[in-house]
Amino acid sequence: VNLKKISTKRREERTQEQSILRTISLLSLSQPNMSGETLASTIKPSSETTSGTGRNNGNSNKADDFAVKVKPEFVLTERSPVLTPEKPINTVTPVSSDNGNSNDRRNNKKSRRGQNKKRPRDAKIAQADKVCLAIVRGEECPFGADKCKYNHDLKEILANRQEDIHGIDGYLNEEGCPAWRLRGYCDFGVMCRLGSCHINMSTGQNLRKTADECKSDASKDDDNNTETEASQPKVQLAIGHQNDIKNVISRDTMVKLRKSTYPFVCKRHFEVAKEKQRQKEDAKVKEMNEEAPKAVDADREHLTATEAKSVGDATTPALPLKERKLIDFRNKVYIAPLTTVGNLPFRRIMKQFGADITCGEMALADQLLQGKASEWALLKRHPSEDVFGVQIAAGHADQYTRIAEVLTNEEGFEIDFVDMNLGCPIDLVCEKGAGASLMLREKKLRGSVEGLTKVLNCPVTIKMRTGWDEKKNFAHNLVPNIQKWGIE
Repeated sequence: VNLKKISTKRREERTQEQSILRTISLLSLSQPNMSGETLASTIKPSSETTSGTGRNNGNSNKADDFAVKVKPEFVLTERSPVLTPEKPINTVTPVSSDNGNSNDRRNNKKSRRGQNKKRPRDAKIAQADKVCLAIVRGEECPFGADKCKYNHDLKEILANRQEDIHGIDGYLNEEGCPAWRLRGYCDFGVMCRLGSCHINMSTGQNLRKTADECKSDASKDDDNNTETEASQPKVQLAIGHQNDIKNVISRDTMVKLRKSTYPFVCKRHFEVAKEKQRQKEDAKVKEMNEEAPKAVDADREHLTATEAKSVGDATTPALPLKERKLIDFRNKVYIAPLTTVGNLPFRRIMKQFGADITCGEMALADQLLQGKASEWALLKRHPSEDVFGVQIAAGHADQYTRIAEVLTNEEGFEIDFVDMNLGCPIDLVCEKGAGASLMLREKKLRGSVEGLTKVLNCPVTIKMRTGWDEKKNFAHNLVPNIQKWGIE
């Protein structure tokens, strides 16, 4: 029992000494200028140790209740060199495991992260000094001169305008703005750094060429360039402006497609299945009600026959058929559809290098029917494309037929042929039954071809692979089957 009491007392003394040392370090940090004697007097050193409960005797004064009793040999007389440098008395540095340097290092690193502080900065241009783009194009500003935050004074802008760029052996000075030379109009107007040829220097107005002037300039360029090399591609001047791009779907059609309110004639395959199921149920009801008046039965039979005819003739053309113009692909340079490559700028370059027939990138039918602008942009056509086709990928016959209805009904769409994609191997496309997987379903393929040919006024081509996999090629058997269907 005595040994237990002694060990307990020693444990309490060690605990008290550790707490006293912690208190001394905090006091020395908060009052670094305090001398050792003052600190010892403040702490009230005493040789007597308190009990483990930490309570004072009843004879002690009230001032001793808040004093820490510590032995004189534990009182620091000097500031430890390990501690951080002294700071103002009013600030207290938090104690950390790495001597308080981690926070400063972390903050400095964060402030320097991702920034090149020494890089040269361009001066910010005020909004009032920038030019309103509507005024540059010669249009009326929709916000008005009072509410618009940009500058509308063309004369002031013209006075502060920088000189045209000079160089490249005088090429820029002779030719001038390339947009003005090719199209007869520049979108940048007074801001163009080569715009002295199409800017009225007295008023700042942006000039525009007429179609006759563009043709005369083009003929002059052809006369001056008669001695060019034969291997050099012939550049075709694109007369006009960006608005000349064809096959741009109207806003009303886009809204109807997105809201599923477009007046399609062809019904979806699941709608046809529901209609057939309803017809079977009506037939059962008719058998159960044989005692009903004959007039009611006759009306119901007539209604059912009309609905069945509309379902069976789901691919009725939305517009009267016109004479289908065939395309001769023999001895022609055909730019096949290339996904993510064969966009409109690429096809324009190919036309400059002598391409005869061009085709747009693969467009997914389900995305087109949902009114996705990014998908409809794949069907755009440039005026320089003489013979142009679009490629559609779908997994159901009704999707092909509905796309054909939109292309036929939309005004301003000029498409010379429609190519069916039966070769795309992408899993995302094949999982929908489109692309190469459509080769495995002849019934769906036949319905798709029939739907397109009955609605469209242009030829239909089919692009396919040699087969579904490397082990079995069956394209040589599928092509004769398509020809045997007798679809014109």
